[in-house]
Amino acid sequence: MLTGEAGPLDRRIVISALGAAQILAWGTSFYFPAVFATAIVADTGWSLSWVVSGTSLGLLVAGLISPQVGRIIDTHGGRPVLFASSLFYAAGLAGAGLAPNLPLYLLAWAVVGLGMGTGLYDAVFAALGRLYGSGARGPITNLTLFGGFASTVCWPLSAFMIDHAGWRVACLIYAALHLFIVLPLQMAVVRQAPRVAPAATEETQRPAAPARIENETTIFALLAVMLSISAAIGAIVIVNFMIFLQARGVDYAVAVSLGTMFGPAQVGARVVERLFGNRYHPIWTMVASCSLMAIGLILLLGNVPLLVLTILIYGGGYGISWIGRGTLPLALFGPERFPRLMGKLAFPSLILQAVAPSAGAWLIEARGADVTIAVLTVLALINVVLIGILWASCRARITAGA
Repeated sequence: MLTGEAGPLDRRIVISALGAAQILAWGTSFYFPAVFATAIVADTGWSLSWVVSGTSLGLLVAGLISPQVGRIIDTHGGRPVLFASSLFYAAGLAGAGLAPNLPLYLLAWAVVGLGMGTGLYDAVFAALGRLYGSGARGPITNLTLFGGFASTVCWPLSAFMIDHAGWRVACLIYAALHLFIVLPLQMAVVRQAPRVAPAATEETQRPAAPARIENETTIFALLAVMLSISAAIGAIVIVNFMIFLQARGVDYAVAVSLGTMFGPAQVGARVVERLFGNRYHPIWTMVASCSLMAIGLILLLGNVPLLVLTILIYGGGYGISWIGRGTLPLALFGPERFPRLMGKLAFPSLILQAVAPSAGAWLIEARGADVTIAVLTVLALINVVLIGILWASCRARITAGA
């Protein structure tokens, strides 16, 4: 058996600390442009597309390093990776705040991307799998509850700092928070790398690693494609959410009001998953996620007047997709190879997340919001088919409770 990196620390303490770090990590990377972009453009004169592309560059870098991050976590545990993440975030945000020109601003975002690749969900999921083994499902679900509040916390905080001190100082404050709060917080709860307990036998030391599961290559490919499509759809919808609502005849102020429901919809669905998730296999979490995202987009495409219901359905599906992203690979492949496989799964997903917002913007400009929603709906329906094929491919394993 493996002894945990967190030693005797209560899991609630560990997840609370890592969850607080996730709020800041997401809020200062993926959700950064929503509040900062307009202020940066107004102050510097740089084009909005280039300012926003900093986040895409960061996601691209995160995707490129994700396989190596998984290998490091598998070998050394999560501590060195999370340590590096805080340093990268601090250096990148400080660089962005001090950047005198656009090239240096984008270079700073490449550094932030290193922080994203070592500190967002995929890396922390892998670290939790290394830490808690097959018991990581609950911690992974609890962690996403914290992450769901990233925009709720960081958007108003960012707006306040920008209004009172400017965007550059806000970047420096965030850098300091990563360095002086997040770094020691994560190091306090993530300790030495897991080690094999002395009493373990050869068989218990390597319970699943020698045996590849049946149809493993097919299952891995299906999972990678499905998770990547979900991530791409999510990235496009988040970036263009207001545009889609306005295309349905909703006034901007009303659209903003409706948009505030997206976060609670995600968190609410994750709470339901947390309460009942241990009663069923994680594949059903992904079945529900793919189905709800598809239904939500169908309702949006059909211009159904109940937009609140549409947002709740789609937001709930998207919210639990991040839980399934961590728990399903753990259940299918086992904890021994989970960190490495999580890194490989993250690679195409993060690459598509980097490209998706630009592709979505191009499609909206070229064909309009209605066509874009239709394309997203088709992709969501493809995901429903893929999760069905995935279930059929590993049905025996799921039924056996593997």
